[in-house]
Amino acid sequence: MAERNKSKPVSWKARIAKAKPAHVVTTEADFAGIRAGSRLLIASPEILARYLMAIPAGETRNLVRLRNELARRHRADATCPVTTAIYLRVIAESAWEDLCAGAPRDAVPPFWRVIDPGSPIAKRLSFGSDVIERERALESTET
Repeated sequence: MAERNKSKPVSWKARIAKAKPAHVVTTEADFAGIRAGSRLLIASPEILARYLMAIPAGETRNLVRLRNELARRHRADATCPVTTAIYLRVIAESAWEDLCAGAPRDAVPPFWRVIDPGSPIAKRLSFGSDVIERERALESTET
C-alpha cells in the first residue's frame, strides 16, 4: 500500500506570508452575485489586516461594507467574497495565537470588529464565537 504524503500542517502565519499580493481581475462569468466583466479585487491578508486596524475600538463593520470600501479604494467594482472570508479567518486565527502567546490586544488585527459572532466564518474558528463576543464586550466597556 502506498504511503500518503504526510505534510506538516501550514501555520496561520505561514499562510499569511505565502498569500499573493492584492490584485484586480476582470471576471469572465457571473460569480457570487458579481456580474461578468466586473473589476474584482482579490484582497490580501495585509490589506484586510490594515483595514481592521483602522476601525476604531468599540466600532464594528459588516462584511458587505468592508468589501465595498476595499473595492472603492482599489478602483474595483467589488471585492471577492470568497478570498475575503478565507483571509479573515487566517488573520483571526493568527491574531488569536498571538493573543494566547501574550501579545497586547492593540498589537493584533481586531478581527472581532468585522467577524460577526453568528457568521459562518465565526463558526469555523478554532476558538469559537464567544471570543468575538467577549472582545466586543470589552471594547464597549472601554469606550
